[in-house]
Amino acid sequence: MIYAVVLSIIVAVLLGTAIVRSLTVKNQADFLVAGRKLTWPVLVFTLLSSWIGAGSLFAGGENAYKNGFSALWQPAGGWFGLVLIAVIAGRVRRFAQFTVPDLLETRYNTGARVLATIAIVISYTVITSYQFKGGGDILHLIFPSLDHTTGMNIIAAFVITFTALAGMASVAYLDLIIGLLVTIIALISLPLLLTRTGGWPAVHAALPADHFTVFGPLGWVHCLGYLLPTLLLLIGNQGMYQKFFSARSERDARLAVFGWIAGTLVLETVIITIAVVGSATLKTDHPREIIPLTARMRLPELVGAILLGGVFAKVISTANNYLFSPASNLIHDVYRRFIDPQASERRTLVVSRVLVVALGAFALLQAAYFESVLKAALYAYTVYGAAVTPSVMAVFFWKRANKAGAISSIVLGTVITVAWQILDIQWLDAVYPALGVSVLALIVVSLATAPPTRANLEPFEK
Repeated sequence: MIYAVVLSIIVAVLLGTAIVRSLTVKNQADFLVAGRKLTWPVLVFTLLSSWIGAGSLFAGGENAYKNGFSALWQPAGGWFGLVLIAVIAGRVRRFAQFTVPDLLETRYNTGARVLATIAIVISYTVITSYQFKGGGDILHLIFPSLDHTTGMNIIAAFVITFTALAGMASVAYLDLIIGLLVTIIALISLPLLLTRTGGWPAVHAALPADHFTVFGPLGWVHCLGYLLPTLLLLIGNQGMYQKFFSARSERDARLAVFGWIAGTLVLETVIITIAVVGSATLKTDHPREIIPLTARMRLPELVGAILLGGVFAKVISTANNYLFSPASNLIHDVYRRFIDPQASERRTLVVSRVLVVALGAFALLQAAYFESVLKAALYAYTVYGAAVTPSVMAVFFWKRANKAGAISSIVLGTVITVAWQILDIQWLDAVYPALGVSVLALIVVSLATAPPTRANLEPFEK
């Protein structure tokens, strides 16, 4: 009963916040970048909440259940990426546009904008799809009579409604509440879980010895195969850039990164540790459920209910973010750019909300394709990381990159990743060929063709 009560309270708070924030949305800037008014404390938690979702809680939990602490290689990609992001956060806010394709069109051309939008829609709707799946798992744990599919459909309807109401204004302030809740309850839960499991000696005795080694049963090649997609997704992440565009100032953008670094290091390590400790005493045919299952079965009832509610809220938060991003791409980078440049603010908002619903339905269809959240996460991260990230990084770090190189990189990164998935090639992680060919194309084609014009470079110079 307490699990249902806690979940109902969390849902009510989230829905109330979304409704209140929706009343502030008057135009495209309000919907896409929250009127560029977000302060750094709000940015810290919206960045943290959007980054740590089902990918960490379900894919990371599944990885930790199977491979122990070597699962930390997956979030470690994000930690390395954050160091790089700290260098460019202020410059991103100075550019002050709406989406990553804005960056790419200004630096390269219209073709780069359109191709990047396609890659983002593919990647982000997959990420949204496994948030729906994770949320359905949680509802099934709390309400056993509710099957996984029905739970997933309920979550999808819930997320689509939230996102369509207020766009970034809703996303950012929901994230602030969720980020605080999950950080506090995870830090409380871990020592309680360890005590109830019998401490570290009991955990060590119950699990294989390689669960406590650097590379675990995976080996360094597969560990790197987990690290690279996460690294690439983070440093090119459209949701992150969009939040920097939403910052009140360059200073707020820079400060938010340092808070994000600290929060991510602590929270993702705690999440993996909870999954490893939970796996010492719990066995399941659905490894992705180990963290919510641990909350339900191995913690004091109230603490477990709050942790489970926090995991549910995280799934909602991340689904909001990754559903919102491709919708903003299609409205800003396609609809306003090519279909109806003279559209009124009112019409643009209506079309924005219709696109959120359409993309949400598309994500729900994809949820049936991937059983493993870990596999879906790595695929989505690689599509984005190999296709979009190299060209985005070249915007800030390589002046010789040009439009021909960027287009070649985006096309080849997308095609190779999708083909690897369709052909179900398992002997080598897709990130290696996709990233290698993408970066090589960017460099070789750029050097073999005319350099970028001064007009392409000036908006990004200090």
